[in-house]
Amino acid sequence: MPSPLSFRPRSGSIPDSPGVYRFRDAHRRVIYVGKAKSLRQRLNSYFADFAGLHPRTQTMLTTAADVDWTVVSTEVEALQLEYSWIKEFDPRFNVKYRDDKSYPYLAVTMGDDFPRVQVMRGAKRKGTRYFGPYSHAWAIRETVDLLLRVFPVRTCSAGVFKRAGQIGRPCLLGYIDKCSAPCVGRVTPEQHRELAEDFCDFMAGNTTRWIKRLEQDMRQAAAEQEYERAARLRDDIQALQRALEKQAVVLGDATDADVIALAEDPLEAAVQVFYVRGGRIRGQRGWVVDKVEETTPGELVEHFLLQIYSEGEIPREVLVPELPPEPEAVSELLCEQRGARVELRVPQRGDKKSLMETVERNAKESLAQHKIRRSSDLTTRSKALQEIADALDLDQAPLRIECYDVSHLQGENVVASMVVFEDGLARKSEYRRFAVKTKEGDVASIYEVIKRRFRRYLEERSNTGELTPEAGEDEEGVASGPIDPETGRPRKFAYPPNLVVVDGAGPQAAAAQRALDELGVDDVAVCGLAKRLEEVWLPADDQPVILPRSSEGLYLLQRVRDEAHRFAITYHRAKRSKSVKESALDAVPGLGPARKQALLKRFGSVKKLKEATVAEIREVPGIGEATAEMIVSRLKGEGQ
Repeated sequence: MPSPLSFRPRSGSIPDSPGVYRFRDAHRRVIYVGKAKSLRQRLNSYFADFAGLHPRTQTMLTTAADVDWTVVSTEVEALQLEYSWIKEFDPRFNVKYRDDKSYPYLAVTMGDDFPRVQVMRGAKRKGTRYFGPYSHAWAIRETVDLLLRVFPVRTCSAGVFKRAGQIGRPCLLGYIDKCSAPCVGRVTPEQHRELAEDFCDFMAGNTTRWIKRLEQDMRQAAAEQEYERAARLRDDIQALQRALEKQAVVLGDATDADVIALAEDPLEAAVQVFYVRGGRIRGQRGWVVDKVEETTPGELVEHFLLQIYSEGEIPREVLVPELPPEPEAVSELLCEQRGARVELRVPQRGDKKSLMETVERNAKESLAQHKIRRSSDLTTRSKALQEIADALDLDQAPLRIECYDVSHLQGENVVASMVVFEDGLARKSEYRRFAVKTKEGDVASIYEVIKRRFRRYLEERSNTGELTPEAGEDEEGVASGPIDPETGRPRKFAYPPNLVVVDGAGPQAAAAQRALDELGVDDVAVCGLAKRLEEVWLPADDQPVILPRSSEGLYLLQRVRDEAHRFAITYHRAKRSKSVKESALDAVPGLGPARKQALLKRFGSVKKLKEATVAEIREVPGIGEATAEMIVSRLKGEGQ
């Protein structure tokens, strides 16, 4: 593997001007393409402090064997050249967006002699007008079914169309007036094309004109006492209105915009786009990207805009969650591609801000669904477990993984979670919660929790295997989980894991290992997963284990850690909420829920109760002299 210093160019030989650079491997393949305002500053940053670089950047540099560059005049030219090279060379270390699923479009084949309305997926064809994309094909079919009543355009395949012409009889849609039947000559090719153009005009957002025209025709027919025709026109208007209702009105009628939102974790990012045309959401589309390099949200937005809009339709307005690092250059390039002004901005308030939040929720859901699909595959799970075993030098794949995380707020209400994954899947019935006693920091908390969990394991294994505490929290503050319906006792801690994962780096992993060593448990492996750089730490090592960015093993460890974090946060919030709800009256001995409620009902709040006299408190039913004096004494003492 070549050292980055072996091909480092002399600093003075690198021009101090905008440009695009390419890293190549030993086989001359381009593995990374980047742009810079100053090539000298940017390239020197790769070689100045190799140890301080992100692990993914280190991997790219150790894979590379050479670097070259091209000087350009402006930042816009740099953007154009960068993405043309990314498209040409497909570098492995650049961010690449891929569809999270295949989205259908409503297509009108205007290039045909008799245009056809249909659902289409995949690459776009010349001479066809597209509307969407839609999230589901059935949404297109429902819309088309409503519109065919007003615009009876052909929807049949070429074979059905040809067969109907040969036998001189139209298909069913022709008989129920949802097709103008050009196959048998009911309308001329010119008349049918005009219907198709009207259909496209309506789908493009010119809806008000058509509804007003039909309303005028309906009133005229009613005035002429053509009531059947008026009724048909009324039904046509209702059909168009129902079609419009299926596309939510969110912004002004003149608004054409793409609303883009991101959801990301250290390994992947999901992008969702809502297409707003004529103030209505016409469709949505999503992508998922592996973050093979360290990128900020703004950089992800820039990559997305230039890759996706390199060949697609660009609207007048593009709403993004965060502006790119060079917004003026990106905006200028989009304007050149569109041939008109493009406004690139972050919505701050109002309807556009609300819509951005909706798109962001969709992006988060898309990322969550992508993770579920990826983790549910048996082959992928097996590969992930084997990769973990190889990376940590385990004797066998860790079929049972337990992960621990600590949660607190400035050292208060300290709790911990234990989540269990078996065969790469969450085993939620085995999850456990811990109320942590120590307040000396996360390292001490991990030590306490691991020691308590495995002391229980050793006790249950050495004794009868039956748990003596009742359900709920045991004598160590451990929430023992659900009750076993057969024995009536809490489920056991007796099943040990193959691997213990703690949320944190070397100190947390070392604390967990120390707890196991003190208990004499020597058949359970331990590692820590640091969140910032996704590094795997072993207890005795000074350097982390770096799993490949595309590793399924790293993906599984990350999912386990995130689940432990979620479970710990949930418990911490519940515990904190409970402590907030605790009343000062809880400190008064002998005061039960009924009398507490009566006092609060009489005085309205604890604050007003503190200001009350013994005589006033005695007026509350059930409160005697001694109890009233005790309440005053405790509340006055607390207020001092």
